[in-house]
Amino acid sequence: MVYDALIIGGGVSGMQCALVLGSAKEKVFAKDKNIAIIAHQRASHLENALFNNVLGLQPKTLGKDILSDGKEHLKKLYPKINQMDREKVLGIDVIEEGYSISTNRNTYRSKIVVIALNYSKPFAIEGLDDFIIPHQKANSAKDRIQLKNNDHLIKKGLYCCGTIAGHRSQFAIAAGSGASVATDILTLWNNGSHAKVHDKV
Repeated sequence: MVYDALIIGGGVSGMQCALVLGSAKEKVFAKDKNIAIIAHQRASHLENALFNNVLGLQPKTLGKDILSDGKEHLKKLYPKINQMDREKVLGIDVIEEGYSISTNRNTYRSKIVVIALNYSKPFAIEGLDDFIIPHQKANSAKDRIQLKNNDHLIKKGLYCCGTIAGHRSQFAIAAGSGASVATDILTLWNNGSHAKVHDKV
């Protein structure tokens, strides 16, 4: 099977991207799309986070709870999104129908790939070395990196979001970045007509 979109990274930006794509399941242009997220890559910065300043989250919300609750949220509401937990991505290669994604366990093919990892070194995914640059919005002493992109787009079919896209490490910024990429993908699937997804009472 060839996925229509595969997200690499199960932190804030990756999970938010998956949630928005999943929520479009009733849209004609998205209902038949095959979507997956590789949620395990390495320890997330959320593991030690405590949130008091995020709209919509109760004060003292723990990042580790968001990680587990987010996976359950995605599974329960949008089960068509295939979640892969115990795999680490090793390489990404360009192929005729998009990209080949190699992990420590499998090889997948996807028309679209979204890189949603954090901005720490080392960045160990082969095939993306040409796009790695110093992070433009992080303290230089921390030696963070990002992927070169234009409004999240690295090149055709290859996106990044969150801190790896050059954004600051703030929960709301990362979530918004993931949502932005998801709506860009939905717009692409909608033949270029701008798309967004809102639930209503």
